[in-house]
Amino acid sequence: MKSPKDILYQYWGFDQFRPKQEDIIKSVLVGKDTLALLPTGGGKSICFQIPAIAMEGICIVVSPLIALMKDQVANLKRREIQAMCITSENSYREVDAMFDRCIFGDIKFLYLSPERLQSDIAKARIPQMKVNLI
Repeated sequence: MKSPKDILYQYWGFDQFRPKQEDIIKSVLVGKDTLALLPTGGGKSICFQIPAIAMEGICIVVSPLIALMKDQVANLKRREIQAMCITSENSYREVDAMFDRCIFGDIKFLYLSPERLQSDIAKARIPQMKVNLI
């Protein structure tokens, strides 16, 4: 497993964490349920993205904000990290294919809206994934 600092440098180009980020990441990596409160722009996303990258499996992120999910996915893809979001905008056929990619492909982050998380297809397909973080 790569170190958090190695991942930070490889994907974000930084050689140091912002205040509190490293402590939060270490807590997540040792398996603790972790609640992190940081100000806007404080680098909260890195606090779950780095551990998820370090660990085998897929990270599921639940958000009611479609614009935020799309922005996060685009940001991860720019860094060559496989990510996708499933929202109410996707058809059943698209959702089915996307879940297949999460189960059988190399997707590292799956962003879901709360209504998609509660759907029958999500309830059936998520247990087939190797989920490392939610």
